[in-house]
Amino acid sequence: MASKAVKQDGIVETIKTVVYALLIAGVFRTLFFQPFWIPSSSMKDTLLIGDFLFVNKMAYGYAQVSCPFSMCPISGRLFGSEPQTGDVVVFRHPVSGEDYIKRLIGMPGDRIQLKEGVLFINGVESKQEPAGEFVETYEKQGPVGNLPQCANGGVALGEDCVKERFTETLPNGVSHDILNIRTSQLDDTPVYVVPEGHYFFMGDNRDNSTDSRVAPTARGVGYVPYENLIGRADRIMFSSAGRSMLFFWTWRSDRFFKAIQ
Repeated sequence: MASKAVKQDGIVETIKTVVYALLIAGVFRTLFFQPFWIPSSSMKDTLLIGDFLFVNKMAYGYAQVSCPFSMCPISGRLFGSEPQTGDVVVFRHPVSGEDYIKRLIGMPGDRIQLKEGVLFINGVESKQEPAGEFVETYEKQGPVGNLPQCANGGVALGEDCVKERFTETLPNGVSHDILNIRTSQLDDTPVYVVPEGHYFFMGDNRDNSTDSRVAPTARGVGYVPYENLIGRADRIMFSSAGRSMLFFWTWRSDRFFKAIQ
């Protein structure tokens, strides 16, 4: 009988250990970091389909807390410092609730406009310098298997898909690469005035990004409220060019621990 009781106690302790470990992992994920897998082309060439990263939820001095069963002693957002123009941010889509990742372009009160593909923030031009071409193979990418868009039309499978690349410098001095595929209606926009408590986001792959330039009623992002921000993407942990991150033989060796700019 004693042996049976000891065995039962051991099982109970094991279950407790597993439960505690899961709770600690859940709280750690909720408070500090959230994994994110890049599913689309909208942030090329900064982020590629198959990049795996952790979102820093404490980057702005806050964390969104949503603990199960009301077990956390704290909830909501803590500290409340502001993100910065040029940050790469993960946020929840204001309508669908899906997690999106884009570059922060407009702060509350900013005036945003594009003229012939050139970005203006509060009337100040974001200078663009030619930075060569971004070349990738025209083939299905990621689990969804989408084909990339190319500036050189009529590309056959397996051939080079080319986009123009520019280095854009925002008025605050932050520089990053952007891609150009074609002239589109989103290259010339009205002036967007970002409401208080909201932010304006754009993808670096400008002609392949449905972002704040597009209203939510047209399946765009529109203005993103502060409470929808999840955190900042700082560094790529690893990257897989295959259909699953488990296919380690497809990992891109040049993207391990790569800083996101």
